[in-house]
Amino acid sequence: MIIPKIVFFNEAINGMLKKVVLSLVLISICFLADAQRSKVLNTPKYDLDPLHFGFTVGFNTMDFNIYNSKKFINSFDSVYAVNNLRQAGFNLGIVSNLRLAPFLDLRFLPGITFGQRDLEFLVRGKNGFYKRVMKVESTFLEFPLTLKYKAKRINNYRPYLIGGVNYRLDLAARKEIKEEEKPMILLERDDLYYELGFGIDYYLPFFKFSTEIKYCVGLANIIRNDGTEYSRGIEKMVSNLIVVSFHFE
Repeated sequence: MIIPKIVFFNEAINGMLKKVVLSLVLISICFLADAQRSKVLNTPKYDLDPLHFGFTVGFNTMDFNIYNSKKFINSFDSVYAVNNLRQAGFNLGIVSNLRLAPFLDLRFLPGITFGQRDLEFLVRGKNGFYKRVMKVESTFLEFPLTLKYKAKRINNYRPYLIGGVNYRLDLAARKEIKEEEKPMILLERDDLYYELGFGIDYYLPFFKFSTEIKYCVGLANIIRNDGTEYSRGIEKMVSNLIVVSFHFE
């Protein structure tokens, strides 16, 4: 049987992420429905302050968009296919928020993100085909700069949209590869992402709590071609993330 040399894109999101996102949507709907009732405003002058600080925690899933080269299609290498598998990670950061206008803020949230992506290769050996899984770990220092467009506050709730750019520096891209882990897909250290997302602010008696989800897409080709049969068949590899965050300000 001939197995075609194609690249499979795994678009299935981690089951845990699905449950959390669904829970956030349901909670948001309940809060917004409850917000229609008239209530005493918590921290009514909060949005008049020009500058706010806080911290953020959350989790993420990472994966790649992989584009195969002509060498991958036409060569006689033993690697026949690669399957991209999402894995869950977590992130920590600092929040700084500058009020630009009544409905617009500028936000800078430097932080650190830990994550992993698994690449499952279908390889032809002497005794047939077998699978080899590469665990590609990343530790990002990130420096996102985003605009936050806020809807009108409804009692103690306020939905918003975000959009911006994020420079990420992958500290794990230059780590030493153990001999038993070779050959290994190597990544470039620097990447620039664009990010889009939405969230809801909840005004509590002493601080503001926010839930947020965003989609991040890398702009650079991050694969380093080291000449192995695993990398030379890949022309371009782009990173992307789905991030769920909880902000405390």
